[in-house]
Amino acid sequence: MADNKMSGRNKYAVGIDLGGTNIKIGLVSPSGKITRKYSVSTQADEGPHRIIENIKIGIHTLLAKSKVHIEGIGIGSPGTVNSEKGTVENPPNFPGWDKVNLGRAISMEFEKDVFLDNDANVAAIGELIFGNGMKLNSFIMVTLGTGVGGGIIINRKLYHGDFGAAGEIGHITINYNGPKCNCGSYGCIEAYAGNKYLTERVRKELKKHRDSLLLKLINNDHDLITPRKIKEAADKGDKYAHSVIIDLGTKLGAAFATVSNILDISTYIIGGGVAGFGKPLLDSIKNSLTSRVLKPIKPRVKILPAKLKNDAGIKGASALVFHGY
Repeated sequence: MADNKMSGRNKYAVGIDLGGTNIKIGLVSPSGKITRKYSVSTQADEGPHRIIENIKIGIHTLLAKSKVHIEGIGIGSPGTVNSEKGTVENPPNFPGWDKVNLGRAISMEFEKDVFLDNDANVAAIGELIFGNGMKLNSFIMVTLGTGVGGGIIINRKLYHGDFGAAGEIGHITINYNGPKCNCGSYGCIEAYAGNKYLTERVRKELKKHRDSLLLKLINNDHDLITPRKIKEAADKGDKYAHSVIIDLGTKLGAAFATVSNILDISTYIIGGGVAGFGKPLLDSIKNSLTSRVLKPIKPRVKILPAKLKNDAGIKGASALVFHGY
């Protein structure tokens, strides 16, 4: 919990959600209220130096007209994060990034304490403190975006593992002969459910579904395929778009069954951009998961949408500052 010195009304944290496509930055109060937000392109393909510069630019822009006291800066980043050292290692969708001391780079620029954790862990903390995990004892947070991330909450504590790498649900193998994943393995759930993998699959399959409403919605320009367009087509009754969502949920449920059978945790909170598919996706995940887990777990399975939606990363990162996770 936050101590007294951090409970003042005029004290804020900067919360940063470092994504593969965009860096989302927010000015957050101890109660989780975001008073200002800013987004900047990640430009991940240009390497860690460019990403760090973009983070700095984003923070400076956010704070340019703010006259509030900043307690610290929290960052949720992909990859293996050493919270104590401030290092981020091998983010799967960040080319050329080996091991970088992101905490030190940002701390030196702003002369503030910087708190880091894995992005999915940060989203889990956000839901635990401010969202649909507030009344839960244990749950798994899953973020569906550029990649597939996971954060494990056990007895209201974040589980890091021995070296901070716990929760990489996106790299559970569901097909050992499957497509290659950015992590270097094959058949990971991320290689089916990550945003770019999903859209690439749809591009290829649309050649066999020329009557799909999706083609009309994108004006036959396959570069315009996004999860939002797939959802729009499905909502309007397009059978192919609907099948994509159901198949995605089926695969995710298969991966989650492995997690539940190992940890005996049966509640999942689903967030991230791809989670915008909504109820059809959540129902498909639940059906697939329930059909695969051990019998004692079946009646306890719950699939919940993330309450914080796109703000989970920002709010969770601020909780690193205020709540000491």
